[in-house]
Amino acid sequence: MFRGATNLSMDAKGRLAVPAKHRDALLTQSAGNVVLTAHPHGCLLLYPQPAWEPIQAKMMALSSFDKQSSNLQRLLVGYAEDITIDNAGRMLVSPALRDFASLEKDVMLVGQGSHFEMWNMEAWRKQLENVTSGDGIEMPAELEGFSL
Repeated sequence: MFRGATNLSMDAKGRLAVPAKHRDALLTQSAGNVVLTAHPHGCLLLYPQPAWEPIQAKMMALSSFDKQSSNLQRLLVGYAEDITIDNAGRMLVSPALRDFASLEKDVMLVGQGSHFEMWNMEAWRKQLENVTSGDGIEMPAELEGFSL
């Protein structure tokens, strides 16, 4: 279970050091093999490889003749990259993915349970501003009556 938000520093080569608590879980779950891909919201998604495989299978089962499905396939599967966490606990983010998410030196790694989101710091701050102002939250019908 991946939880928490962590500010990371990307080096000039595009490498990020995975925090130790998450690195250990990723090594256990997937031997350090992860998949990094683009998300329609402008961030990146980081999945342990075994957790990604069923998602990719579902995406590829969709009709390529449906415009919305094929657009999602192009984004999620087209940008998907297999990455191995190195012996120093770092992963290399490709130039294409860095460009897609506008990742620079400061990156937010945000746990989402089964995976992570990786955000450009400015975009992350805008997400937080939307959520805390109430503008970015519409409760879906399935959460009606939900309480914290």
